Amino acid sequence: MIELLWAGSRHSVSHFQGHGPAIQLGADTVLPCDHVRLLGVIISADLSLDRHAFAVSATSFYWLHQLRRVRRSLDIESAATLVRAFVTTRVDYCDLLLTGCNKAVTDKLPRVMNAAARVVSGTRNDHDLRQLRHAEMHWLDVADLVTFKLCMNVHK
Repeated sequence: MIELLWAGSRHSVSHFQGHGPAIQLGADTVLPCDHVRLLGVIISADLSLDRHAFAVSATSFYWLHQLRRVRRSLDIESAATLVRAFVTTRVDYCDLLLTGCNKAVTDKLPRVMNAAARVVSGTRNDHDLRQLRHAEMHWLDVADLVTFKLCMNVHK
């Protein structure tokens, strides 16, 4: 499927929304979209990652809900493996693109990690999740993980 994205600032893209110039490719006409998916990352016309962060958190919360239903049947290691397979890999994928994003976008992902820690540990909302994630699970905060990965890539 071919998608067309006119990219620019919010102001310049607002002129094209819904009725921007189309491109004729042979017999096919390609109409512009307000967002595209490229290698699993959703990019909006204003080049923000709002939709990507929302999609990652929505999919992750779906899987956490499914895992919560079977959590009583699992030991801690199995629960951690399933959370790693279905949730944290989604949060980690292309998280370097979130470098420099505004806080409203990046605040969705720590909520996912907190919920994942609750599923693995079986704790309630009142438990200190930051201490649990750091000391027992050895998980970094999302912002710290992005900074660590960025430093590692620059070092290499």
